[in-house]
Amino acid sequence: MKKLILVTGGAGFVGSNLIEFLLIKTKSNIISLDNYSSGSKKNHFKDKRIKYLVGNTSNIKRIAEKYKKKIHSIFHFGEFARIYQSFEDFDKCYDSNSIGTKAVFKFCLDNKIKLIYSATSASLGDNGKDKNLSPYAFTKSKNLELLENLKKWFKFKFEVIYFYNVYGPRQIKTGKMATVIGIFEDKYLKNKPLTVVKPGNQSRRFTHIQDTIKVCYYAWKKNRCTHYSISNKRSYTILEVARMFKSKIKLIEARPGERYASALTKISQNNKISRKFGKINLKDYISSFIKDENL
Repeated sequence: MKKLILVTGGAGFVGSNLIEFLLIKTKSNIISLDNYSSGSKKNHFKDKRIKYLVGNTSNIKRIAEKYKKKIHSIFHFGEFARIYQSFEDFDKCYDSNSIGTKAVFKFCLDNKIKLIYSATSASLGDNGKDKNLSPYAFTKSKNLELLENLKKWFKFKFEVIYFYNVYGPRQIKTGKMATVIGIFEDKYLKNKPLTVVKPGNQSRRFTHIQDTIKVCYYAWKKNRCTHYSISNKRSYTILEVARMFKSKIKLIEARPGERYASALTKISQNNKISRKFGKINLKDYISSFIKDENL
């Protein structure tokens, strides 16, 4: 009987939070596969049910060979996941999101493993035209096209979850892969101005990691081969979010691939999207963060 769950990017922000949730909600043993380009051993859990493997997803066939008959599901969260940085690190983005992800899809297909795939709202905006704004959005949208063809050609089973600007515990706060909320928290703690990309009125639907993970788990349990989105009902501009920290703000020049709105859509790749909304409020989260830091 297949009892293993494999999580790519299991030492990263989203992956480690998912593993923590799975340890509570399931009795399954878990394998994490991470190349630690942005993941960290600080996100490891000391639990005998988890095995941490080091490597690239492009080598998943070799790395996970001895486990393939025991793996029930793969949560594929181990991709290059930043828009602006995908211009600077195009090779890394392509290797991870195209070559690596194709290898994960093929491994699942060959071994009859259920796939749960993290898509992105970055490819949904402007009636789908935003998929061409950056290498990141382009590669992610092409992966969705491939999945739909694999379903048509081989009856491949998968769940797709669209993420919307995830924030919360274990988010990256410094460096190229830092999140917006992570950057703001880091600047706040260092008493430095919060940097906001011009013009500042770009809107985002910031979604807490716990709300995001719950939908990933829900999709996995329901097993309906469905597209889901998990976002907050309320969108905020980046300037509005920065002002919640009540700190100095510094505007910086616009960057390639900048989106001006987070799109909520009902249709993707000819599939209806089951829209889920998070319960955790960003304003309450930031207020709690500031209060805790000033105790």
